[in-house]
Amino acid sequence: MSNNESFIDEVNEEVRRDRLFGYFRKYGWLAVAAVVVLVGAAAWTEYQRAKERAAAEETGDAIIEALSLDAPQDVLAALEELTPNAVTLMLAASAAQEAGDVEGAVQILNKVAAGEDFSQLYKELATLKIVSLSEGKTSVEERLELLRPLAEAGRPFALLAKEQIAMVQIESGDKVAALDTLGEILKDAAVTQGLRDRSQQMIVALGGDLETLSN
Repeated sequence: MSNNESFIDEVNEEVRRDRLFGYFRKYGWLAVAAVVVLVGAAAWTEYQRAKERAAAEETGDAIIEALSLDAPQDVLAALEELTPNAVTLMLAASAAQEAGDVEGAVQILNKVAAGEDFSQLYKELATLKIVSLSEGKTSVEERLELLRPLAEAGRPFALLAKEQIAMVQIESGDKVAALDTLGEILKDAAVTQGLRDRSQQMIVALGGDLETLSN
């Protein structure tokens, strides 16, 4: 009986082995194809990452080389040769401003502020810079219209926008509104020491009460 059971077990094992080999012969190519696809996908992803790293390093080197030039006009020319992105455009605007071309700087900043592919952070920073360069060139209402959305709670440059709003209000002769705006800055827990100092200096210059506006 034992011999019969042993013989049956061997037969069953052989059948299972034959089936397994049959499966391998029939479907083994799928496993090979899956491995090839996975390896190929991993290789392509790594290639793309390496390509992006190389491009980023190349752009970074080109920016450093451009910024190392002495004349602002040369810096601007070198930056304009690079593929435009938010960083190169912001740097180009600074170079244009340093070269005395304020109008050109504003035109470059407008490209950032209106760029659909740029992050909101860069767009708002460009808008702040546009307002600061537009003093005396655009109306108070136009500048306040640009600044008010940036000064809303939770925006990345809210306090800096409020500082500029206060300066525009001072320019327009609205001393009371300027003091209120500066008081809002002082009461904000996120205010930096530099901005606090500037706000306090403006309040004093306007004849405001620091203690009252700070509490």
